Amino acid sequence: MTKVKLGDYVSLQTHKVDNLTAVNTSYVSTENLQPNRNGVLFPAASVPSSGKVNFYDVGDILVSNIRPYFKKIWMAINPGTHSGDVLNFRTKSPKLTQEYLYIVLESDSFFDYVTLTSKGTKMPRGDKDAIMDFEFSLPSLDVQQKLSNTIMALERKILMSKQVNDNLAA
Repeated sequence: MTKVKLGDYVSLQTHKVDNLTAVNTSYVSTENLQPNRNGVLFPAASVPSSGKVNFYDVGDILVSNIRPYFKKIWMAINPGTHSGDVLNFRTKSPKLTQEYLYIVLESDSFFDYVTLTSKGTKMPRGDKDAIMDFEFSLPSLDVQQKLSNTIMALERKILMSKQVNDNLAA
């Protein structure tokens, strides 16, 4: 298995759109991204009232860039907009699947690295250049698909179990 740098296979998406397209049912910020890899909670408490906002598409991976030790990450299931404090990752190489990228980015090793290389003390912020230097193992596409299928299936089961527990508690 080959060790590669994130920046060689992934790009940070920075496409901006008018703030009028931002709605609370699809706006992602550091506030509604949930800690410990628990996705996002809609609706957002607020959306920007002026200027431009960042756009994300289905499958993009959104990671909070503030206080990375909270491990806030979500793989988008719908298009929408996000704050500038949320990084938007997308593969740029046919040798890396978006699902495997998600597994890499949700790993403790990624969040530990981002925390270690972050700037600031009160509100540490990930260093984008350092993030793109993060190294990970890149297996074959076949292995990527097998790993991501297994892990994503387990995560779906965990999510359904949490929803059942929430319904029982209510």
